[in-house]
Amino acid sequence: MSKVRHIIRSRFINPILEFIHDSRAVGITLFVCTIISMVLANTGAAERYIGFWNMELHAPEILHLPHSLLHWINDLLMAAFFFLVGMEIKRELLAGELSSFKKSIMPIAAAIGGMLAPAGIFLLFNAGTGFQHGWGIPMATDIAFSLGVASLLGKKVPFSLKVFLMALAIIDDLGAILVIALFYGGDVQVKFLLAGAAICVALFILGKTKMKFNFIHIILGLLLWYVVFRSGIHATIAGVVFALFVPLKDLSNFIHRLHDPVNFLILPIFALANTAIPIPSDFAGAISTSLSWGIIAGLVIGKPLGITFMSWLTVKLRLGEKPKGSTWFQLGGIGALAGIGFTMSIFISMLAFREVENQDISKIATLIASLAAVFIGYLWLNFPGKKNPN
Repeated sequence: MSKVRHIIRSRFINPILEFIHDSRAVGITLFVCTIISMVLANTGAAERYIGFWNMELHAPEILHLPHSLLHWINDLLMAAFFFLVGMEIKRELLAGELSSFKKSIMPIAAAIGGMLAPAGIFLLFNAGTGFQHGWGIPMATDIAFSLGVASLLGKKVPFSLKVFLMALAIIDDLGAILVIALFYGGDVQVKFLLAGAAICVALFILGKTKMKFNFIHIILGLLLWYVVFRSGIHATIAGVVFALFVPLKDLSNFIHRLHDPVNFLILPIFALANTAIPIPSDFAGAISTSLSWGIIAGLVIGKPLGITFMSWLTVKLRLGEKPKGSTWFQLGGIGALAGIGFTMSIFISMLAFREVENQDISKIATLIASLAAVFIGYLWLNFPGKKNPN
């Protein structure tokens, strides 16, 4: 029996564990899920496959809960993703790369540039059109994909630049969260906001008692999700708010425990559900719109432009320093990798437009832009460039 266990572990379990712990694994998994989903959505099984994600799930009408599997994924499961993101932001702000002005100023400035430039470019294409509400779509960076590609390059990307990219992407996530909360919600219901505030007070008091994080916190977290869902602010914001009440001493443990379930279960399900996109017969016509070009140009051009310019300005004003051992050429390549939008861009696409057609065009444009950013960033950083004079 022990020999059989050894064979199973060595041939199946160990390779899976090695893959999961590889920094490229999340990006590869999401890419594979996207390919599978798009293939199924454009074959004879398309109607059943797309219908599966959109099937109605009936709950008592008085509760006003999400009414389809897709909405449950985007409203509840993604709240767990945002909870993980919120804890990562809190950890970095309190004890990580963003815990001091000197450490944080460069990635903060770069992230701001990397959000404003894509949004501005998108509006250049779409101001005054019916698509202008999608300006938040090209602002996002997918941390898993971008870091995964950077890892593929090994020592060609200095470690300091990988840390810079991670910090930048975390600030970018915070920016996306604020954009979703402020601009992509519905009509605000004050009574539910007040209920949410009361739950936050209860969580704060529990924190002061130094009670161990337990099922009471989880129940309050679920209640917080429900009242935020009913408030008109997007329900996933509850995940970020809940993360603020996790004690600092527990953050690393919780992040470690949630990392694999979120990245290898929730995000793949999100990718499968949200990239079930039927390719239109007039594909060229469908993507030759100001909406698609605004997203593509925003991610592929706006990201490296905004990140590099704001980084240069920060150094020029002597507020921060370029990542150690890196060149401006390499930093531009990191900016190109930050144009991989994927998860958050697709998520914002679902919030920006009610029309399925516009959602699909936005998603296709995001996928095209993200693939372009992968290739451009990879080739850019593979190029020898100029040696760092330092």
